[in-house]
Amino acid sequence: MRRTDELAMGPEATVVVEPPAGGYAVATTVDDAPARGLPRLWPLLLVAAAVLPGTALFLLGQGVSKAALQAWQTVCLAVAVQATPFLLLGTALSGAINAFVPERVFTRLLPKRPALAVPVAGIAGVVLPGCECASVPVANSLIGRGVAPAAAFAFLLSAPAINPVVLTATAIAFPGSPLMVLARLLASLVTAAVMGWLWLWLGREEWLRPAVRHTGHQPGHSRWTEFRRAFQHDFLQAGGFLVVGAMAAATFNVAVPRSVLDTFSGSPWLSVLFLAALAIILAVCSEADAFVASSLTGFSPTARLAFMVVGPMVDLKLIALQAGTFGRAFAARFSAATTVVAVLCSVVVGGVLL
Repeated sequence: MRRTDELAMGPEATVVVEPPAGGYAVATTVDDAPARGLPRLWPLLLVAAAVLPGTALFLLGQGVSKAALQAWQTVCLAVAVQATPFLLLGTALSGAINAFVPERVFTRLLPKRPALAVPVAGIAGVVLPGCECASVPVANSLIGRGVAPAAAFAFLLSAPAINPVVLTATAIAFPGSPLMVLARLLASLVTAAVMGWLWLWLGREEWLRPAVRHTGHQPGHSRWTEFRRAFQHDFLQAGGFLVVGAMAAATFNVAVPRSVLDTFSGSPWLSVLFLAALAIILAVCSEADAFVASSLTGFSPTARLAFMVVGPMVDLKLIALQAGTFGRAFAARFSAATTVVAVLCSVVVGGVLL
């Protein structure tokens, strides 16, 4: 049954959906207002977008040597150019799944027992070839449709890390190193499954505040329009983080003294922890992080594996998305636990395979 409560805030309506047995009560906000046009000050924003990056590069060039600036430009451009095709493919496939694949497909494939649904949901992450930004609303929607939260969280963690686009990008970023691709697949799957089981064991309902926002096809709307909007939203959002990540990676390679890198890279544990923390801060899209990791040649393969396992599961943008979707209490606990589990799984799998 559904109850609709008109709010006094324009044309939005909040629909309260009574959950299925064992599910969670959720609230979905449906906005029937027409799409907003360009911001009122869009000419100024356009001028700022055109002028500020060039000004920043000019000022940067005044304070560093010409060789360092050229190295920075080369690394930044290489990371962005190599990763953009995979980002395009991933967001296009994610938009197609959002518009054309019914969400009931996911619920029908999962076992009824949550303990068994967790690893199945983790493996099912291969069907969502998008970035980690897309996995949060999908997992949120699955919870709203009665899927066990533990299974939804396993799917949330695995989807950005084990999908074909990411694994193909990893194989290209690490040519001649098939074990790196296998290590990323296994470490990511084990991390997702362990986190799902940990939620079954230690998770509390009061930590979780699911606030479902719509994903998938809405009756009466054009599927192609939904595909275009989903693709445009995901690509612009993820593309922005890709550019920032490429710039940060280039700055890291050029600006950080070699002695600092030697301090961390010379210690097996410090190098792993350092690159895990770097993955959280850089927030590079999962379709691009392999190219960033491959550029960090001073670090061990296990440390670079930790960078690629931690990044798609815990980074600054994901923590913000999870906090806004599931609540701050959940995001703080879940992100901290995921970081620890991902680092340990990377060390174990990397130590065996790499």
